[in-house]
Amino acid sequence: MFAVYAARIDRDQPLTGLELGERPAPEARPGWSTVTVKAASLNHHDLWSLRGVGLAEDKLPMILGCDAAGVDEDGNEVVLHSVIGQTGHGVGPKEPRSILTERYQGTFAEQVAVPTWNILPKPKELSFEEAACLPTAWLTAYRMLFTNAGVRPGDSVLVQGAGGGVATAAIVLGKAAGLRVFATSRDEAKRKRAVELGAVEAVESGARLPQRVDAVIETVGAATWSHSVKSLKPGGTLVISGATSGDRPSHAELTRIFFLELKVVGSTMGTKDELEDLLAFCAATGVRPVIDEVLPMDRAREGFERLASGEQFGKLVLTNS
Repeated sequence: MFAVYAARIDRDQPLTGLELGERPAPEARPGWSTVTVKAASLNHHDLWSLRGVGLAEDKLPMILGCDAAGVDEDGNEVVLHSVIGQTGHGVGPKEPRSILTERYQGTFAEQVAVPTWNILPKPKELSFEEAACLPTAWLTAYRMLFTNAGVRPGDSVLVQGAGGGVATAAIVLGKAAGLRVFATSRDEAKRKRAVELGAVEAVESGARLPQRVDAVIETVGAATWSHSVKSLKPGGTLVISGATSGDRPSHAELTRIFFLELKVVGSTMGTKDELEDLLAFCAATGVRPVIDEVLPMDRAREGFERLASGEQFGKLVLTNS
């Protein structure tokens, strides 16, 4: 079957290890199901995999892709939860949790195999392309906001780095939940889009906000860390799920963190139950993922190049015809 896969690891030039071509189709195994992929979305996790983060050399070649929506063996339209081994379903009882493509072949292919437990019904209100955007970036944003930040309608939130998948999701979900959302971006066009999506104001990265906020959604890392900490109200919460600009900020702001009793919470992906809630939320409210571009699977390299450049606003989606 045709697939998009990591053939080599290159930490400095990750796209040199990206290959498109034929790979073996999934084999049947107890407790697992094969899904015919209709749409799959790109994540920074795919770029990190090509750099060897979370993907060992002995696992190569590895079909990339965490997210997918498609059709199961019984003809049902489904969405995949991409955290494998969370409850032991389909894997050994002592196997640690992993994200699809760290141990098992991913979704950038005609078919993918996952534990049957990881399959959820796709709401009829969502297209395959929309549903494929939810299991990683949108689920991450959902958990960051409503589980780990614990914000409520009327609270204020800062979303760093408007344009990325998680950040865009946080703006849209925050607006729909009645939050007062602020956003940052170095790019004027992205700041304008953030306001169009529901942010009350979008400012340049590092600029002072009109007010301090109850929570910060942080995925950028070192470049915005100090600003994130300084933007919080006393007792506020900084939730971090990524560090695309690096994980070693020059100013950790430890004094401010302990003096103002700030909370720093790490967040990774989300649970199957949270994904089910997110799917229901989108179906009931009309909230839809922001899609930057949809490309056929054989043009995946263009999508990876766009993701690596940081030019996209929202999700990049690959489809099988």
